[in-house]
Amino acid sequence: MSAVAQPAAARPAAASRAIAPWWPLAALTLLAAVLRLSTLDLQSFWYDEAFTPVHVLHASLSATLRDVSRTENSPPLWYLLEWLDYRILGSGEIALRLPSALAGIATVPVGWAIGQLLAGRRAAIATAALVAVNPLFVWYSQEARDYSLFVLTGALAILCFLRLRELPSARRAGAFAIAGVLALATHYFAVFLLAPMALWLLAEPATRRICLAPLAAIAAAGVALIPLIIAQGGHGTQWIGRWPLSERLQAIPQYYLTGNSGAPLGHGVELLLALPILATVGVGVWHMFELPASRPEWAQEAAARRGAGAMAAIAAAGVLTPLILAVLGADYLAPRNLIAAMIPVTVLIALLGTWPRAGWPGLLALALSALGFLIVTVDVDLSPRLQRGNWRDLARVIRAAPGPSAVTTVELGAAPLEYYIHGLHYLAPGSVVDVREILETGYRPLRVSASEPPAPGFHLLGRREIDGLLVYRFAAPSSRPVTEAELRRHVITLAHPEVLVPGGVTAAR
Repeated sequence: MSAVAQPAAARPAAASRAIAPWWPLAALTLLAAVLRLSTLDLQSFWYDEAFTPVHVLHASLSATLRDVSRTENSPPLWYLLEWLDYRILGSGEIALRLPSALAGIATVPVGWAIGQLLAGRRAAIATAALVAVNPLFVWYSQEARDYSLFVLTGALAILCFLRLRELPSARRAGAFAIAGVLALATHYFAVFLLAPMALWLLAEPATRRICLAPLAAIAAAGVALIPLIIAQGGHGTQWIGRWPLSERLQAIPQYYLTGNSGAPLGHGVELLLALPILATVGVGVWHMFELPASRPEWAQEAAARRGAGAMAAIAAAGVLTPLILAVLGADYLAPRNLIAAMIPVTVLIALLGTWPRAGWPGLLALALSALGFLIVTVDVDLSPRLQRGNWRDLARVIRAAPGPSAVTTVELGAAPLEYYIHGLHYLAPGSVVDVREILETGYRPLRVSASEPPAPGFHLLGRREIDGLLVYRFAAPSSRPVTEAELRRHVITLAHPEVLVPGGVTAAR
């Protein structure tokens, strides 16, 4: 009986050993999927998201790529994926955001692999956990733009770089080349992450010779993008220069801590989120530079120390290089363009928190950091004030207006309203339209004259606020001619106005 019982008793232990290596990764990947997919259509499209289906995506791939060069300011890979997604699944919010969500979910196992390679299982769990719940990564995993794909391709490039350094081979060099090309084809700021990795590989004798061809392939991909960069001409980046550089620098850590919700949450919440991260870094750095008790301990920590140095160098290059260029006059430093540089930052935090001699203080600080991130991420789903502007519900109010109407809105509201109201289009300068209602939309601050009629014969019928967005309805007893200049001149907000009319309204010169 003992001979029979012994294998039976051993089976649970064997099963436990078989499950142990991968179940935390599966759980964290599932958590990332739930956070990203369960609320994928909770928020309406904002300007950048709506602009793509309204003005860029077409049935023809050639027409789509033509408008990418005319109206966008990013490489083509994301738009190729969006075009395929658009052709297969349609132009709904879930369909167009799904590639971003899948990229965000896939980044979790990539982060796990980076942590595992640098410092083992605890660092892998910590990295994957922070990536899964970080508000910045979750926010852009639910946005129909290229940022989540940039994070994934940047993380893949870092993983392939580390694997190539660990054991140089032609196969690993080729994988690094593919990942680097994909990152460059997703976002131009990938060059700031790839440059330090390329210099590192060229500086080490073990990788110098084998990496020449892969680096040449990445460089060729960069050169191939130059005509597109020239054609795009920095389109749509003028707002960056109008945003003071000091405020943008302050926004970088705010974005990492709270995603796109820093201002509504306030500095107090940012401080609460920053404290456990600072504690994690402090505990890890203290033990990193503290002399170990024995030579074996020093040897054991050597790999983690090299990994931390590599992550710090890549993160510094990804943030400081565009900062230096901004100071020199080539200013494209927007905090969201640095999102892929937050991957090495996250890995570095995980390494320091799980440092071999950091013990329970480091792990506790890491756990509090992840918990704070998770709370903010859930709070965004529960609080409309932390979300994107609710143009979807505002469009429902506009659609309910009886009779012919004209709509004035802030510049960032034009594309969302065009997306949600079929047939809505810009009114050409110099045009005259016969309308019965004028609906003025926007957000605070409001003009002092917001309640005054925009044209003779109209009166204020009512106003409504939808999650911070405002709509004023002005009506006339019957249709009256109104010029585009009159509509543009009288708007409720201080922002730059746009004038839109439904498809059924006829305009004349």
